[in-house]
Amino acid sequence: MRSLRGMTFDLAVIDLDNTLYAADNGVFARMDQRMNAYVAKLLAIPDEEANRLRIQYWRDYGTTLRGLMLHHEVDAEDFLCDVHDIDAHEILNHHSALDHSLHAWPIRKIIHTNGTSEHAKAILTALGISHHFQAIYDIRFRDYQPKPCRMTLAALLQQEGVKASRSIVVDDMPLNLQVAKDLGAKTCWVSSAPLDQAWDYHVHTFEQIPPCIFSNEGQGDKER
Repeated sequence: MRSLRGMTFDLAVIDLDNTLYAADNGVFARMDQRMNAYVAKLLAIPDEEANRLRIQYWRDYGTTLRGLMLHHEVDAEDFLCDVHDIDAHEILNHHSALDHSLHAWPIRKIIHTNGTSEHAKAILTALGISHHFQAIYDIRFRDYQPKPCRMTLAALLQQEGVKASRSIVVDDMPLNLQVAKDLGAKTCWVSSAPLDQAWDYHVHTFEQIPPCIFSNEGQGDKER
């Protein structure tokens, strides 16, 4: 595994659910239940079939929403509002270790999520870490086109005014990291899976990313 120690970055593009924090604490379960209920009601199908279709669309298109938009002309905002209504404050608590870890990062940090900005803000607030992030790029960025999408990530970097080579993308999904790698960004895979040499860095939890791998020198090398 290559070390990122001594490299310089201007930007960290960080995924939210199951990357920044472990989503097996009930967040995904609540959203999955709400999506199943929404799909079942929308298409008048049994819950079991709704669950199957939700998973199929997620695998085929990156999000269930994308599949529903392409095949069933669903109202995107109605879907997003419904499925993200999960009361995150009931599930999550202030995460001091995560707060401390993010505080030590000397570069600009943004969230890139297939969820909504409202969902991201609720999660970040519940964890007590919202003050560490300067921007949130959600599913509405580029008209509901989800990750993984090369053009979406390229547009994000362009809007930030940062070269891909001066960016690091942190995610739990290999497909998302492959897009980042193809663009020339450095990659960090957050997963408890066995070591994977495909990525520049691999940790089991976000807090294990050592801040010493970053440097805030050379901040003038931005595209304007």
